[in-house]
Amino acid sequence: MRVVLFTGKGGVGKTTLAAATAALLAGSGRRALVVSTDPAHSLGDALDADLGPDPVEVAENLSAAHVDARTLLEGAWGELQEHLRTMLAGAGVDELVADELTVLPGVEDLLALVEVQRLADSGEYDVVVVDCGPTAETLRLLTLPEALSGYVERLFPAHRRAVRGLVANLAGVKGDGAGWDRTVDALGVLAEQLAGLRAMLADRSRTSIRLVLTPERVVAAETRRTLTALALHELRVDALLANRVMPGPPPSLRGPAARWLRERSDEQQAVLGELDQIGAGVPVTAVRYTAAEPTGVKALRALARSIYGDTDPAGTDGAAPVRPLMEMRRTAGQGVSHDTEFELDVALPGAQDAPLDLARVGDDMVVGIGFSRRVVALPSVLRRCEAVGARLEGSGSEARLVVSFRPDPGSWMTS
Repeated sequence: MRVVLFTGKGGVGKTTLAAATAALLAGSGRRALVVSTDPAHSLGDALDADLGPDPVEVAENLSAAHVDARTLLEGAWGELQEHLRTMLAGAGVDELVADELTVLPGVEDLLALVEVQRLADSGEYDVVVVDCGPTAETLRLLTLPEALSGYVERLFPAHRRAVRGLVANLAGVKGDGAGWDRTVDALGVLAEQLAGLRAMLADRSRTSIRLVLTPERVVAAETRRTLTALALHELRVDALLANRVMPGPPPSLRGPAARWLRERSDEQQAVLGELDQIGAGVPVTAVRYTAAEPTGVKALRALARSIYGDTDPAGTDGAAPVRPLMEMRRTAGQGVSHDTEFELDVALPGAQDAPLDLARVGDDMVVGIGFSRRVVALPSVLRRCEAVGARLEGSGSEARLVVSFRPDPGSWMTS
């Protein structure tokens, strides 16, 4: 079972390429589902079909659907929200304040991702292709499970959820132990969903992301930032699809039109060359600019053949080993000696092109690259150390952040 997510800057053609990929997969005999989480919902236009929230078959082996997260709000999340309101009311919290406290940030995006996972785990499809929203929205979507796991754990830690009666009494809930049990059960389901989503996204043998761009410098710059942000969250990008690449005119062609085509082609090739150099080892595929807009399954399948050739559109040809996000090494000292030093090596391809922030918050390290942030739990030994320096080494796909640590005299182990 494969999950392939397509994203890119608005207007670059990601919906068309997602639909084309699914159409080719279906044509090869695999059961394919293409589903849109993009609020714009233009997938139906690309397939020339009327789509709704439930998958419908648009061709042999090919189904499609639009995920409408708003309609999902009235389901499981609405039930959990009502349980939380009841608990807060029992603790004496004003009703209006309780409403505000039970609004989970990004819940609509989360529900869309939960629906994708449900469809992927249904066993009805061999490959699920996801037409995601524009880049910034997709980054938020893909990083939500990890971020919200921390949010839920801070509000309702697992060890407290386990001691149900004690926490109910501490919260001031009187006479409704069953109500608290229902709340804890609902929180447990949410925590399991978040863990499952994170596992699905982080499983590089099952899930991959494809970034669609047009060979223009502004779009390429955003793509480079997105590559770095996804690497920060250990999410795999298996391809860059450069869409609408124009052919160069034949040398015999003269005149203003030929000059414009030649300049445009040369500019695009220069951008593609830069992407090859700093694309963090991700292959770049040029997608030709078609004379007619490809709509409908037949046209989409022809486009996909020109993109993938003899390779597997699902990306199951095997992924190259990916360096772990963090690697810790000892650089001085032995055992628990106070002259011990450590380095934490964080792989961040493309980091030299974006503002870099680093902060220590308790047992965590917050790493910020441009508009993306990740809270990284430090290895246990480094929690007893102080960060004494940081440097950025390498460039392009080899860029990495190196943070130096020394024992904290107040909490370091003694021999």
